[in-house]
Amino acid sequence: MKCPFCEHTESKVLDSRSTEDDEQIRRRRECLKCGSRFTTYEKIEKIPIYVIKRDGTRQIFSREKLLGGLMKACEKRPVPVATLEKAVDEIEAQLYNSLDLEITSKLIGELAMAKLKDIDEVAYVRFASVYRQFADVESFKKELSKLLGEKKYNSESRR
Repeated sequence: MKCPFCEHTESKVLDSRSTEDDEQIRRRRECLKCGSRFTTYEKIEKIPIYVIKRDGTRQIFSREKLLGGLMKACEKRPVPVATLEKAVDEIEAQLYNSLDLEITSKLIGELAMAKLKDIDEVAYVRFASVYRQFADVESFKKELSKLLGEKKYNSESRR
């Protein structure tokens, strides 16, 4: 690690601790040449995941884009942003844990819909209508019927 004051390459670590989010390690260092102290941060380098879109193009996975889509689906719904951020955290972890460097947008959409179904059914239907690109009212009704059928089945099985 190069000293920011004298550019000497040797220093000693005085203190190490995790940051509040446990995503990085903060290190206090002292230059062995000039004695100046400085702070460095160390974090895990994430290999980017590429999303293969429907048209075959590829782009780097964007957590912000996924969160934006979920927030749009939950607009004017009583869903806290923290709940959506947690859902995005879980989806992102699932994607990185799969160890695939290329993921289809279809998989991300399915994971997002599964999370929304548990969070808010209206938001789920909104997201599904955009994601699945319903061609007509009939296909939209089929999705609603499927959702209502699952809801009825779940309430009966709890009895």
